[in-house]
Amino acid sequence: MPGGRLTQQERRQIALGLADGLPYAEIARRLDRPTSTVTREVMRNGGPTSYRADLAHHATGQRAQRRRSASAPGPDSAPQPHGRDAAAVAAYEETFTAVLMASGLTRMTARVLTCLFTSDTGSLTAAGLARHLQVSPASVSKAIAFLENQGLVRRERDERRRERYIVDDELFYQATVASARSNDLLVETAREGVAVLGPDTPAANRLENIARFLDLISESITVSAEQAREVLHTKPAPAPERGAQEPAGD
Repeated sequence: MPGGRLTQQERRQIALGLADGLPYAEIARRLDRPTSTVTREVMRNGGPTSYRADLAHHATGQRAQRRRSASAPGPDSAPQPHGRDAAAVAAYEETFTAVLMASGLTRMTARVLTCLFTSDTGSLTAAGLARHLQVSPASVSKAIAFLENQGLVRRERDERRRERYIVDDELFYQATVASARSNDLLVETAREGVAVLGPDTPAANRLENIARFLDLISESITVSAEQAREVLHTKPAPAPERGAQEPAGD
């Protein structure tokens, strides 16, 4: 199975496969590549509806250049905390950003959220975000406004009176519950349609079923989020050391 980076010709084959409506697994089989390689490639470069082979090839070259710059020592380069590999961190940030974009976020909001999620403190100033992402403070401010409106980020002032943007575990719970409750207006509107269109008519039955479905989904998400809330405030158990033997069973 071939390894290494995708060639420009392979990216064109991916674009043709997407245009033909082929699943990722089939495109990967034709390229003799892992399905995960094709999936990651598409998600990093606009998703299945916006993927362009030549643009993806150019963007990959730029990302590789940024990773080389991040890993190359220089007079202004700060060491990565915990001995992390700068190139690996940059590559992971690109992957995480692509996944967030696939969920519906714009590239800038996804980049800002990735930056906050992958920082050890979970908080950064606008200047810190702009410096890390190499964008203007105005771009950061616009992305933060959207994320704050969605309940994904909050802001507070530090001891130097600077605004800091924060992601924390409780915000993630609140955003999940808010997302579940966002269906309430649609449920209410659907049930209004039942009265307008007349009970026991096909259209009214359809709307009632939609309302019931969304009601059940919202309730399930809310209950599950409440039950799982404690997980967000616990530390994962340490991984067992390699070579350690499992305890014998009874």
